[in-house]
Amino acid sequence: MKRELLRKVIHDIKSVKIAIVGDFCLDAYWFIDETLSEISLETGRPTTPVKEQQYSLGGASNVANNITAMGVKDVRAFGVMGPDPFGREMVKIMHENAIDTRNLIVQEKNWLTHVFTKPHIEDTEQSRIDFGNYNILSKETADKLIGLLKTELPEVDIVIINQQVISGIHTEYFRERLLQLIKQFQGKKFIVDSRRYNMYYDGAIRKMNNYEAMELVGKQKDVDESVSYSEVVKAAEILYEKFGKPLFITCGERGSLVIDESGVAKIEGLLILSEVDAVGAGDSYLAGAAAALAAGYDMKTAGRIGSYVAGVTVQKLFQTGTASPEEILEIGTDPDLVYNVELAENIRHARYWKDSEIEIVSEWGEKLHITHAIFDHDGTISTLREGWEEIMAPMMMKAILGERFLDADETLYHKVHDRVQDFIDKTTGIQTLIQMQGLVTLVKEFGLVPEEEGLDEFGYKEIYNNELLAMVKKREEKLSRGELTVEDLTLKNGVLFLETLHNAGISLYLASGTDHDDVVNEARILGYDHLFEGKIYGAVGDVTKEAKKIVLDKILNEIGDSKNGQLALFGDGPVEIREARKRGGVTIGIASDEVKRHGLNEKKRTRLIKAGADVIISDFSQLPQLLHLLNVSS
Repeated sequence: MKRELLRKVIHDIKSVKIAIVGDFCLDAYWFIDETLSEISLETGRPTTPVKEQQYSLGGASNVANNITAMGVKDVRAFGVMGPDPFGREMVKIMHENAIDTRNLIVQEKNWLTHVFTKPHIEDTEQSRIDFGNYNILSKETADKLIGLLKTELPEVDIVIINQQVISGIHTEYFRERLLQLIKQFQGKKFIVDSRRYNMYYDGAIRKMNNYEAMELVGKQKDVDESVSYSEVVKAAEILYEKFGKPLFITCGERGSLVIDESGVAKIEGLLILSEVDAVGAGDSYLAGAAAALAAGYDMKTAGRIGSYVAGVTVQKLFQTGTASPEEILEIGTDPDLVYNVELAENIRHARYWKDSEIEIVSEWGEKLHITHAIFDHDGTISTLREGWEEIMAPMMMKAILGERFLDADETLYHKVHDRVQDFIDKTTGIQTLIQMQGLVTLVKEFGLVPEEEGLDEFGYKEIYNNELLAMVKKREEKLSRGELTVEDLTLKNGVLFLETLHNAGISLYLASGTDHDDVVNEARILGYDHLFEGKIYGAVGDVTKEAKKIVLDKILNEIGDSKNGQLALFGDGPVEIREARKRGGVTIGIASDEVKRHGLNEKKRTRLIKAGADVIISDFSQLPQLLHLLNVSS
C-alpha cells in the first residue's frame, strides 16, 4: 500500500464510531520464580511464588484496545462482567485506553469476569487457569444489553460482534435478540468474529480463520494439518454464496483472503524476523479491518490494514499487544511479504520451462527487454564465502549463551539454535551489520548475558568478520598458487553468463551485503570485476545505506518511466529478491548448492519463492535455455 493512501486510511479511521458487543476478557500473566518457594505449614506442600504479574485485555476487550490504539476516539463496549477484582482491573485498563465502558453490565449472580491466567516459569507457559467457564447469562441481563445497543446503534458506523468463550453472552436467547437487531438495522454494518456461531448471524460480514472456514463447509481439519490456499478459496466461495455477505479468512503466516461481489483477493502474509506470539493476532486483524470498513474503505484495503495491525502486535511478547498509527505506518509503507507458500514448501507442484530445469513461478505476459541486471555476489556468482552460515551460527550462539555455551541444557541449547537458524535463514543477503544488530536484539531477548558484557553490532561484526576472512584468505591463497581455479570458486557457467550479458549490451551491477572493499577485491581476484565497469556496490558500515536498495533505486531512476528497458535481478538471498519485486523487476532466484557449485538447494528454493522470485534456477548450466527465456541474444 502506498504511503499516501496508508496515511489517509489512518487519518480517516480516527473519526469513526465503533460498537463492540461480545465477550470481554482479561489476560493475566503470572511469572513464577521458584527460588523463594517454601513449604506451606497448612498443606505441607511447596508454594508457588509469583515474582511479577501483568494484566492485559483479551477477547472483545483486546479488540477494543486495538481499535483505540489505532487512534479511533469513539469505541463503545457492550458486554457483561462479574462483581470481582478482575472485572474492576479490566475496566481500569479499558478506561486508561479511552474505551467507553458505560454499557458494560455487572451481573451480580452466576457470573465471573472471564480471565485467562497464564503462569510462566522462565519462558515456558504452564497450565492455564480460567475464570468464567460456568457463567450463565440471565434473560434480564440479555434484554438490558440489547436495549443499550439498540439505543446507540444509530450513532455508530459499525458493530463488531465478538464471541470468544463457550459460557459467554451468546446464549440462544441473546443470539435471537441480536439477530433481530441485525435485521432491523439492515443498513448498518455488522461484522462477526465467532468461534461457535459464525453460521448464525445472517446479514453480517464474517471474519474467521482457515480452520473455521473448513469446518463450516464440512471439512474439519486438525490444527496440525495444513490447509491449502485452493481449499480456502473453495470454502470462501461456498460460504459467500451461502451467506450473501463478504468474508475475511485469515491463514496465519500465509496471510489472508477476502471475498465479496468482485471475487476473491489474496492478501500476502508479512515476513516477521523477530520472535512472535500469535495470541490475539485474530483480534488485531479484526480491529484493523473493522476500523477501515467503518471509514468506508473496501474489503481488500480493510484486509491489508488488518494484516498490518496483526503484524505489529504478534511481535509484542507476553501481552495481547496493540498497534499505534506510527507502527502501522512503519510496517505497512514498505512491507516484506511472503509469496506462494504452498509452492515454496512443496516442490512436487513445480512447473518447468519447456524441457529445462528452469522453474517458472510467475509468468510475464510479454517478451522481456532487459537493459539492466543486478547480481548478488556470494552464492549467486561466487562461492568464495561458502560456509559463512557455519561460521555465523556458532558465533551467534556463543554470543547469546555466554558462559552457558558449554553447559546449557538440551532444551535451552536447541531453543537458541533454532532461533539463530531461523534468523539467519530470514536475513540471508542483508548486510552483515544489520544481521549483527539483530544479534544484539537476540542477546537481550534471551537475557543470558549481563548487559555490561554484551557488545554492540560493530563488536559482534568484528568477531564474525575475523573468522570469515581467515577462511576466505586461505581459499584466495590456494587460488593464487593454482591449487584452485576460478571454476572451483564460482557457480557453474556463472562467469560465462556475465560475459554473455555484458556482450549483449546489458549494464551489469554487483550489489552485496558484504563490505564494499571486500566485494571489489573478491570480484577482481575471480577475474570478472571489469564486466561491471565500476558498478560494484557493497556495505559501507552504515545501516541506513543498504547497497541493494541504493542500486535498485539508482537503476529505476536511470530507466525512468520511458518503458525503454527492464530490470532483472539474480540472487540467492530473499532480501534482494523482495526488494526487486517491490520495484517491478524480473526476479531470478538462484537456489544454489554452494558446495557442489551446481544442482538445486531445496532450502534456498523455498525461501526464494516465498520472497517473490519469478524464476528459480540452481546455477547457470542451462545457459542457452536461460538466455532464450530472458530474450537475450547469445
